[in-house]
Amino acid sequence: MTARSSGEPECVPGGETDLFSPVPVGAYRLANRVVMAPMTRSRASPDGTANALMAEYYAQRASAGLIISEGANVSAEGRGYASTPGIHTKAQLKAWQPVTEAVHVRGSRVFLQLWHVGRISHPSLQPNEASPLAPSAVRASVQAYTATGYKPCPTPRALQESEIPAIVAQYAQAARNALDAGFDGVEVHAANGYLIEQFLRDTINHRSDAYGGSLEKRARFLLDVVAAVATACGGRRVGVRLSPLSPVNDLALDSDPPGTYGYVVERLNDFDLAYVHVIEGVTQGPREVPLGFDLQALRRSFTGVYIANNGYDRALALEARRTNRADLIAFGRPYIANPDLVERLRAGAALNAADRATFFGGGAHGYTDYPFMDAGATDGRGAPP
Repeated sequence: MTARSSGEPECVPGGETDLFSPVPVGAYRLANRVVMAPMTRSRASPDGTANALMAEYYAQRASAGLIISEGANVSAEGRGYASTPGIHTKAQLKAWQPVTEAVHVRGSRVFLQLWHVGRISHPSLQPNEASPLAPSAVRASVQAYTATGYKPCPTPRALQESEIPAIVAQYAQAARNALDAGFDGVEVHAANGYLIEQFLRDTINHRSDAYGGSLEKRARFLLDVVAAVATACGGRRVGVRLSPLSPVNDLALDSDPPGTYGYVVERLNDFDLAYVHVIEGVTQGPREVPLGFDLQALRRSFTGVYIANNGYDRALALEARRTNRADLIAFGRPYIANPDLVERLRAGAALNAADRATFFGGGAHGYTDYPFMDAGATDGRGAPP
C-alpha cells in the first residue's frame, strides 16, 4: 500500500495536519511524514566503515519517520569524497549493523543511499590512482574532497559498453549488503550530477552505443540499475532520488527536462517502488522551477509515494501537505543542527543554527553535540540518555 492508495483526501482540511501522523510507504508504516534527507558528512573511517559516532548521529535523529542515510559507495571506484562510507566489503557491511540497530531501537526506519560518483572524483580516491569513470570523457569543473584537501576533478575515462553490466551488478550486490546490514531498504542516487545522472542527461552523455543518444538509451543505465536493485530487495524496499532541475557538479540541464524526467518517472512505475524522491529546484539552492517544468505533473505521473525535498521549512511543509503537493517532506540541512527536528516542527519551536565549518570531516563537534529542546530527555525521542 502506498500513501496515495490509502484513501487519503485530496487535501487536509482547515488547520489540521497529518505531517506527524503514521503513513504507509512501500513495505512499511512510518511513524510520520518527515524524512531525514541523505547528507554527506565525511565522518566514516578511512577504510569506508561506519563507526560508533555515526551510530550516535543517526540514533539522535530517529524521530524522523524515515532516515535516508548519507550516500554509501557501491564500489571502490564509486568513491569521490574522503571519509565517506561504503557498502561493498564485508567489513563495511558489518560496521553498518550497529547504526541500523540504533535507529530501529528508537522506532524509525532507515534506507541506505546507493552512490557512485562517476566523474566527480580524483585519482587519489580511486584504486591504484586510476582515472575516475564516466559515460563520456568530459571533465567536471569542480573539486573533489580528498584526504589532503580539495583537488580539481580530472578528465574521466569513458566507460566501455562491456564494463557497464558489472557496475549494474555492483549496485545489486550493494543493495543485498544493505539488507544484510539491517537497512529497511535502499535509495538509488540518480541525482546531483553523479554517475546515473551523467548517463541520463544529453548535455554530457555523448555516447553512440546502447547507453547513449536517444532518451530511451540514455535512461537505460538508470533503469537497468533500478531493475537489478528491485530484484535484489523487492521494489517496495527501493526508492529513487532525482534532481531534474539542478545543475550541481557542473552538469548542465538536459535539453528537455520535462520530457526526460517525465519518461523516467513513467518507467519507474514498472518496479512498484517505495517512493521517488525529487529535489525541487537547485540542490541546496533556489526552489524556482524554470523552463515551464511542472513538478506536479511529475508527481501525477508516478503511481507511488512522492517525497519532496529542497528548502522546506515548517510553514512550507504544512502547506505542501494541506494542498497534497507531496506525500512526505524531506529535510536536509535543518537536520544537521536539530537532531529533534520532528519535535521542533511539531511544537513550532526555534531551530538551532548549523556551523558550516563542521559540515564535512572532523569528530563529534558540529555532528553529535547540537542541543535538544530538552537536553535531559530520555523518553525515546532520540535524545541521548
